[in-house]
Amino acid sequence: MHPFNKYYLIWFFSLFITFSQAHAQENEITTPSAPTIAASAYLLEDFHTGKVLAESNADARLAPASLTKIMTVYVVFKELSNGHLHLDDTVTISEKAWKTSGSRMFLELGNQVKIVDLLHGVIIQSGNDASVALAEHVAGDETTFADMMNQHAARLGMNNSHFKNSDGLPNPDHYSSARDLAILTTALIKEFPEYYPWFSQKEFTYNKITQQNRNKLLSRDDSVDGVKTGFTDDAGYCLVASALREDMRLISVVMGTKSAIARANENQTLINFGFRFYESHRLYEGNKPLNEARIWKGANKTIPLGLTEDLYVTIPRRLYSDLKAVVNIDKKIIAPIAEHTKLGSVRVSLKDELIIEKDLVSLQSIDKGNMFQRVIDSALLMMEKSDNGK
Repeated sequence: MHPFNKYYLIWFFSLFITFSQAHAQENEITTPSAPTIAASAYLLEDFHTGKVLAESNADARLAPASLTKIMTVYVVFKELSNGHLHLDDTVTISEKAWKTSGSRMFLELGNQVKIVDLLHGVIIQSGNDASVALAEHVAGDETTFADMMNQHAARLGMNNSHFKNSDGLPNPDHYSSARDLAILTTALIKEFPEYYPWFSQKEFTYNKITQQNRNKLLSRDDSVDGVKTGFTDDAGYCLVASALREDMRLISVVMGTKSAIARANENQTLINFGFRFYESHRLYEGNKPLNEARIWKGANKTIPLGLTEDLYVTIPRRLYSDLKAVVNIDKKIIAPIAEHTKLGSVRVSLKDELIIEKDLVSLQSIDKGNMFQRVIDSALLMMEKSDNGK
């Protein structure tokens, strides 16, 4: 080989390798490591997608203290939505509720208190007495109410939670995890948007006693609008926080910190990290036509296709233009078709990496066509099959 050709070949391969490495680095998705959090367990996730942005020990079964009350009010909200309770219903305060130790709403024995006031007492004042009063009113006694809590936990997929009471006072068989509490908080916000604003209230007055919300982030960060604090000696200082900035909502759970200031600071650190380095986008709206497909032997010629719910993605910041969505539609869709039948998929990728796939479904039902329509379409299908076979 001529020396010049040999030199040229070496130069060409060196250039090729350099270009390939640069291209690979360009396509690589990198974000900074999550901050170090001084807590027994923590988790940060995007509300809409459930994407976990930071976590440590998130499935450990820990004492939840008053974070328990998120489930307590969730159960009551469910009963309200089912029509079994009404906000103006009154609850008679029992001796057990009146005597409950720990943080209190300062209920008086035998008084009649509206459910709406008791809920405020639980959410804002973290009243153990209010929690017990609600539990007894809903289920007859706290043991039965705890059974209801556990049934909802199982339904939501809270696999590392078990509840023995409504207030979170210590019990060896009473526990939850950072991941489970994020699951619960997400469900509460999604299912009960009409009640969720109560979690952002900074104070509540009952019986001429005004108490401040213990969630210090409500006063520190305008984007924070909930959720609940907790403390016992065995649980340490805990906080579930939620923040909303530019249509992106984050859920942050921190358990087992050393002080009330520490739980606020550690949650703030997680929230700032999430908003600084990630962004969330709604790509498609649920139950709205995204595409349409030809339907054979049906009363209609086409059928609208879409998603059963909004499709969100959570991605590192400044990579939105690198998203790619591909819609795949089944071939030869034959009537009848029921509403929400899977007829394809939507696949979203970021830099060639699949990040989410959702079913593409029929947005309406299509009945069989009449005899004439079925005969015509059968003939067309046979002709198409014959053409494809050539």
